[in-house]
Amino acid sequence: MIEKLAVVAIGGNSLIEDPKDPGIARQWDAARKTCRQIAGMIAAGWQVVVTHGNGPQVGYILRRGEIAAREGIHDVPLDLIVADTQGSIGYMLQQGLDNSLRRLGINRTCATIMTQVRVDADDPAFQNPTKPIGGFLSEEDARKFEKDGWQVMEDAGRGWRRVVASPRPRSIIEINAIQALMLSGYVVIACGGGGIPVIRNEVGSMRGVYAVIDKDLASSLLAQTLRADLLLISTGVEQVAIHYNRPEQQNLDRLTIQQARQYIAEGHFARGSMLPKIEAAIDFVQNGGPRAIITNPDNLERALRGEAGTHIIPGDSHDSV
Repeated sequence: MIEKLAVVAIGGNSLIEDPKDPGIARQWDAARKTCRQIAGMIAAGWQVVVTHGNGPQVGYILRRGEIAAREGIHDVPLDLIVADTQGSIGYMLQQGLDNSLRRLGINRTCATIMTQVRVDADDPAFQNPTKPIGGFLSEEDARKFEKDGWQVMEDAGRGWRRVVASPRPRSIIEINAIQALMLSGYVVIACGGGGIPVIRNEVGSMRGVYAVIDKDLASSLLAQTLRADLLLISTGVEQVAIHYNRPEQQNLDRLTIQQARQYIAEGHFARGSMLPKIEAAIDFVQNGGPRAIITNPDNLERALRGEAGTHIIPGDSHDSV
């Protein structure tokens, strides 16, 4: 049987179900729950490549760095922080998937690829960094980070924070390694946190940059490059909705590219929340992907059967999924 290929994008917040209780033990519980769902997909015949977010985890590392800086300990560059989280979260997912697959009688090796993602050095995002990261600081404390290459800004009257660019992903450096492991039967975890952002300098050498790449856009690029049959984006809600959190909220079972663009234009999807997921789904489907699904971790398998989630498709909204 020829397996269909799904790129499954797990949100960083999916690993922290309760922000008031973000401890490592709770993150393990959440990771294992999600891994059981993914193992079920593999048992049903899907070949799976897993990506994941890292927003909260990056925030915690930055916060620790801010505290350490008061004691004269060096700060940690953002590209190394993304690499750190690729390793730690990848480890949790590797172990969780291995355990879940073994319980189903499936012997598959899981491997995390330390993934660099190239961005354009002249991406307009670098001229206007707007992505806040880390904790809130006084202006005096925030300014201290400028000597290390950070930009800082006041954030809505709540304090000062570091801000970075969020450039568009252009290519995945380790794509050949990802494909080779897939062809050898591995379950691959890649593009963690959107990938470590790198550019090519004037002599063609790669260098990390102070930036963050949107995990969903990187997952869409990976799915397109691998010619995946499905982009499955796991988030905090079962379905996408318009008029979200209002009395007239309307959940969406299916969504065409045209409808999605209309809802974006009408401002239904929050920037930094649902908007990048919708944009990533559109990007995948309009470039030849058969369909994308957005749902929460508990409903991954139900969504594959058409019983849950929002299905983003080309053509008429009544087409079969």
